Amino acid sequence: MTVTYTARVANARFGGFYKLLLLWRGSIYKLLYKEFLAFFVTYLGLSLTYRFVLAEDQKRYFEKLVIYCDNYANLIPVSFVLGFYVTLVVNRWWSQYTCMPMPDRLMCAISGSVHGGDERGRLYRRTLMRYSSLSAVLILRSVSTAVFKRFPTIDHVVEAGFMTREERKKYENLSSSYNKYWIPCVWFTNLVAQARKEGRVRDNCALKMLMEELNQFRANCSMLFHYDWISVPLVYTQVVTIAVYSFFVACLIGRQFLDPAQGYEGHDLDLCVPVFTLLQFFFYVGWLKVAEQLINPFGEDDDDFETNLLIDRNFQVSMMAVDEMYDDLPLLEKDRYWDASNPRAPYTAATVFLLHQPSFQGSTFDMT
Repeated sequence: MTVTYTARVANARFGGFYKLLLLWRGSIYKLLYKEFLAFFVTYLGLSLTYRFVLAEDQKRYFEKLVIYCDNYANLIPVSFVLGFYVTLVVNRWWSQYTCMPMPDRLMCAISGSVHGGDERGRLYRRTLMRYSSLSAVLILRSVSTAVFKRFPTIDHVVEAGFMTREERKKYENLSSSYNKYWIPCVWFTNLVAQARKEGRVRDNCALKMLMEELNQFRANCSMLFHYDWISVPLVYTQVVTIAVYSFFVACLIGRQFLDPAQGYEGHDLDLCVPVFTLLQFFFYVGWLKVAEQLINPFGEDDDDFETNLLIDRNFQVSMMAVDEMYDDLPLLEKDRYWDASNPRAPYTAATVFLLHQPSFQGSTFDMT
């Protein structure tokens, strides 16, 4: 389920984000704590081995290895590689959300263009909307693990009411080795053409609008399929992962505290806990974990898209729009500002101060 905290940061204030640091679900702590503990325990194991297990000549060799790793670990361009990668993944994540097939525009077009208050007119509108919903379900069960668990077979899609048994026969009789999410869209176009012949769609402009809205809806379904098919190049993901983990493998040795009595440069202080190395691990590996979570938002992570909830919402709202709300208008009456020459909506006591603020006239309005 998506972690929403928008209301908590509605107003910027001192320490505005501190409450968010205490959240667990969807947090970086939940994603990272296992890797963090593994890194810390391994570091402490090496540190204790150096201090209490190794002989003196072995300690000298280990100290040379520490200095070598510390000098060359920073040659790995972790920030550069990881920054570009996370930017790419976040942009891809948001683009996938904007491609979610939402029926709102299509349902308004159907409600306003497919006429008839009789049972056949109602059947046309509901069937057209159901075809579009069916296409969305078919593509979402192809890319989302949560939706596939809900509809693992076509039988489940039929039982859910998105497809009739007769439609299932036609769907399965069409032999194709490719994903067949587009079939309901073709049914939609054929049914709209039939409605135009019967006069349910009254002119070609309305027919054109319906086709355009359907094509936009189908294009979104197609883009989800392509995002699922064409991943971020594997070599890029491998380079970033190897860069991050090899850097911290080097840090396990290179960031060890050495005996100050040996006089090594930069090792004047001996601490048990490498605070800044742990912070660096938290930030860099946490950044990599962000990319890991966002690279496929159709899984079941805390912040993945709520695809099943979207299916329920879209189906209910679209059917209500084309059926119950068809030709159902409120009574036309004069609004409360009918005779007002300067209408203004009222303010509450919490917002009345806005009345005393002048309206913006332009940046040069007060120029002398």
